[in-house]
Amino acid sequence: MTDGPGTPPTGATAYPPQDTGGYTGGNTTPDYSDRPVARRGPESLGGLLLILAGIVAAVSLLLDWLADEDDSGWALVREGFDDLGSIFDNGMWQPLAVVLGGGVLFVLGILMWLPMRSHRFLGLLALLVSGAVTAGVLVPLIDADWDLGVFGPGFYCAIAVAVLGLLGSLKALLTGKKYR
Repeated sequence: MTDGPGTPPTGATAYPPQDTGGYTGGNTTPDYSDRPVARRGPESLGGLLLILAGIVAAVSLLLDWLADEDDSGWALVREGFDDLGSIFDNGMWQPLAVVLGGGVLFVLGILMWLPMRSHRFLGLLALLVSGAVTAGVLVPLIDADWDLGVFGPGFYCAIAVAVLGLLGSLKALLTGKKYR
């Protein structure tokens, strides 16, 4: 039943009738989702902070860690590796934790620049490493009754490694997925 030539029948819609009665046509909705898609991208700031932590850890190898002694970070790390069996007894685990932790933070910082949906797992790993570095800094500070005059510029770099590592790892851990 049409109203005239070229006019559609009355009551015609773009939707198929409820009773399909043999209708074999496909669904008219698109196959894609209308929800936002997580964008794969780098964690720039978190990665940069972790890379800086690694660089500062390398610089601390060249500087004296104690004000009254002429021991560079490299000498402390070498002494720690020479006496691995008792590093927890003589306190040599602290320079090792800072320097080796800084190296791990450097690698994790580079990995943060790779495009991923989320960098939370790397942020969690970096937070664990930063916790060890922070412990390696806090134990000597507590033993010195928070007197910074006891320490040299190498130890100040160690403090910077802990702070940069914590900031970078928390940034990566707390930043969610980025949507388009």
